[in-house]
Amino acid sequence: MVHSRIDDKFLEALAAACGGRISLSEDDRRTHGSGEAYHAPMPPDVVAFPSSTDEVSRIAALCHDAGVPIIAFGAGTSLEGNVAAPFGGVCLDLRGMDAIVEIAAADLDCMVQAGVTRLHLNKMLRDTGLFFPIDPGADATIGGMAATRASGTNAVRYGTMRDAVLGLTVVLVDGSIICTGTRTRKSSAGYDLTRLFVGSEGTLGIITEVRLRLHGIPETVRVARSHFETLADAVSTVTQIMQMGIPVARVELADAAQMRAINAYSRSAYPERDTLFFECHGAEGAVAEQIALVEMLVRTHGGLDWTIALNAEDRSRLWQARHDALYASTAQRPGSKGYITDVCVPVSRLGDCIELAREMIAKASFPATIVGHVGDGNFHVICPIDPSSETERKEAHTIADALARQAIAVGGTCTGEHGIGLGKLDYMTIEHGQAGVDAMWLIKRAFDPRGLLNPGKVLPKPSTESPSS
Repeated sequence: MVHSRIDDKFLEALAAACGGRISLSEDDRRTHGSGEAYHAPMPPDVVAFPSSTDEVSRIAALCHDAGVPIIAFGAGTSLEGNVAAPFGGVCLDLRGMDAIVEIAAADLDCMVQAGVTRLHLNKMLRDTGLFFPIDPGADATIGGMAATRASGTNAVRYGTMRDAVLGLTVVLVDGSIICTGTRTRKSSAGYDLTRLFVGSEGTLGIITEVRLRLHGIPETVRVARSHFETLADAVSTVTQIMQMGIPVARVELADAAQMRAINAYSRSAYPERDTLFFECHGAEGAVAEQIALVEMLVRTHGGLDWTIALNAEDRSRLWQARHDALYASTAQRPGSKGYITDVCVPVSRLGDCIELAREMIAKASFPATIVGHVGDGNFHVICPIDPSSETERKEAHTIADALARQAIAVGGTCTGEHGIGLGKLDYMTIEHGQAGVDAMWLIKRAFDPRGLLNPGKVLPKPSTESPSS
């Protein structure tokens, strides 16, 4: 049902603000009210397709004057209900804003519109000798990655979107446009607005352009894998690699159940054991030394079938199998949806947390799997549940809840990269304390006093209710 504040006059003005590119179709609205996980769709009232920052500004001003919610949408790959529209409103599909505005190769940076995807960006960068390293797996948009502070497989060496974003163009709730950050590697000039918006999930402003830090394509890349008799041995290997400071680019874990799912999905024949994947970048001599050290530690901890991917095709095939983990897991149960955990803990506590996960999923009624960016302490349990089964949803929630609480208890976080959205609201107060959540509400109210930007996300109820809450 269309929101009461959205009438024919509003829709006419909305269409005029973005060149007539709006949709009221049920299919479009449903698609734009859901991500890739188990959350039920919550459609917006209307979808708009802006092509520029100015169009986003005009739409924001229109919605602000009418009191209509605004939800930004990228590739739709979010996993925590980040793009759902529980209060209706206007969804801004930013995929049409897909221009690469500038590539400054000499300064190792570029400016892109929010709808550019990471794979397209790297394709366009290839001839410059540079690449953008943040790799969450899905071909997400750069704007969405910034909004959720995404990371992924390369984070252990290159960091997360927090580290990659140099500056932003942001449309505020009333249509005002601001530019944050500079092209320099450091600045002491005032509040760091860039990092305030990175990870805010569209609740403080709408990111329309992103200036990114780039890196040189490494001279040499080596990828290797090994499997282990026990998950504990694999985790101990990772812990020692990190403690020794070996500069690996990626360290990924897939448990035996995940490897079975990958083989079935990708028609591969990897050993169906608890497996670690490694990647090292750099000069040829340095990479050879790194790989040798990793192999030594792998064998020390009982690693078996140490295998190095010798060419680009083999490397690509191996990492594609890892990136398909979610789809491989849900493919075990046709029609299922992934209920996915996303905890991150200090590496020294990784073994304890993964052991808890292993104990819980051993009792599950569905074939859950464990995967993770374990080099930085981030891992996931994928529970392929029947989306119509409340019993299975509760069972998966019990697993996710226990892991989130344990992660927070040992100094970690309930979400390493997926964001809060709707799915992790219950843990914000546990992780940050009520005073911390109330401080975030002060920021939210300052930027969005009427609560129109992606309402219902990120922040649970404040301790003191007010109309602006």
